[in-house]
Amino acid sequence: MIQSLRLPAPSMRGAIILLALLPLLSACGFNTIPTREEQAKAAWSEVLNQYQRRADLIPNLVETVKGYASHEREVLQAVVEARARATSVQISPDMLDNPEAFRAFQESQSQLTSALSRLLAVVENYPDLKASHNFLALQAQLEGTENRIAVARRDYIEAVRLYNTSLRTLPTMLWAKFWFTDAEPLPSFTVSEESMSLPKVDFGNGG
Repeated sequence: MIQSLRLPAPSMRGAIILLALLPLLSACGFNTIPTREEQAKAAWSEVLNQYQRRADLIPNLVETVKGYASHEREVLQAVVEARARATSVQISPDMLDNPEAFRAFQESQSQLTSALSRLLAVVENYPDLKASHNFLALQAQLEGTENRIAVARRDYIEAVRLYNTSLRTLPTMLWAKFWFTDAEPLPSFTVSEESMSLPKVDFGNGG
């Protein structure tokens, strides 16, 4: 006896069709845009972590300098104020589509870098300060932070490049046009590495 074949319910058919299409969607770049966007946001989170690490070191640096050069009030105050401005401008990964906020973040970090450069120049005038154990410890921490910031910025720039490229090249640009219609290019750093990187830290080893 031949039994009639039963077709699956509509919802079940939809699930089966979707499962069948998933490999095809993946192979043609359907997942590329959301994947690269998340990678860029993760890279930005690491940038924030490293700048926060620098900001957390600054109070110890200021207090150590103050212990040897309390009369350098103008320089010390400039660092404190620049740190306050820098830490007040934070961009979460979900806010990266705000160009004005991104520029404000860059500017605040650049101002902090400049203030730190002036502070480290002052340190050269105090041999006892440069030789202190506290300074030697800060030296190691700041140098490590400088390297981490450079790596985090590089990784973010590369992640943004890949994401933005996927919005402008085939076949992924088709998915952006017809499916991920709210996908927008993410901003990248537009100032030189020299103006955004930490000043060179040398509390005594070099002279």
